[in-house]
Amino acid sequence: MSTQRPPTIDPQAAQRWQRMAPAPSPWLHEEVARRMEERLAWIKCQPDSWAHWEPVRGGLQAHALLAQRYPHAGCFVAEARKDKAQYAAKQIAKPWWRPTRWTAGATQFEMPGDGAVQMLWANMTLHMAADPQDVMAQWHRALAVDGFLMFSCLGPDTLQELRGLYQSLGWPAPSHEFTDMHDWGDMLGAAGFAEPVMDMERITLTFETPQRLLQELRGLGRNLQPQRFPGLRGRQWREQLHRELERLPLQLTFEVIYGHAFKPAPRLTMRAETVLSLDQMRETLSQRKKFSNKS
Repeated sequence: MSTQRPPTIDPQAAQRWQRMAPAPSPWLHEEVARRMEERLAWIKCQPDSWAHWEPVRGGLQAHALLAQRYPHAGCFVAEARKDKAQYAAKQIAKPWWRPTRWTAGATQFEMPGDGAVQMLWANMTLHMAADPQDVMAQWHRALAVDGFLMFSCLGPDTLQELRGLYQSLGWPAPSHEFTDMHDWGDMLGAAGFAEPVMDMERITLTFETPQRLLQELRGLGRNLQPQRFPGLRGRQWREQLHRELERLPLQLTFEVIYGHAFKPAPRLTMRAETVLSLDQMRETLSQRKKFSNKS
């Protein structure tokens, strides 16, 4: 397995995409978030606090569903860029006169500290990250021990219709290659997560015109493929693309990957002599006590 995923992403293009001005969350992202939120019914853990990772693109409407499911839990709205944090605050912040703004269920528009949350929610963001291992490491640090991660992203069968068309015309690929769910599971384990569970489904969207299809794509992301066309295409190229699309069924397939994993207690490295801090010793004894009570 390659140590870098995804293998065909342009880091500078990914950074430009991240710097783009905030915009309403795409319909597809909101729909995926709605489906992922339903999966929370399978999890008995009720977090005291949780983090919504990059909700502006991941799904601001979904935030209301999560807040309704965990009404007494505090929340961190985790947007690294100030403009997006401000945009999210305008969309989901509670009025100042609401008592819950200052008590249980309060929302903080900042990145969570280490071990600050029991659940981290990241919808449709990982496939656009130039360094997904670093993102997973941030998630791992933010989670408390026994906390859990819920995330979704796009898989390799995404845009198969458009990929086939571009290939038949001899054009560079219309997007970078998306990572397989088994590789995501391996990376979760390497990042320190335990019991990763991966699942996938395919969602097919149909469109009335080529223009509407391309408009939807622009809202979902950008082509981060390093071997993409080196410059902007002209009007003739766009008209050719429209004609070619009209010869095909106007539909796009999206492979959606769902992931779930826990953050386990850190394992001690066995050496001839092991030195622990007082806090580490307390945590180790606490974990052993929990295990003996379950036995």
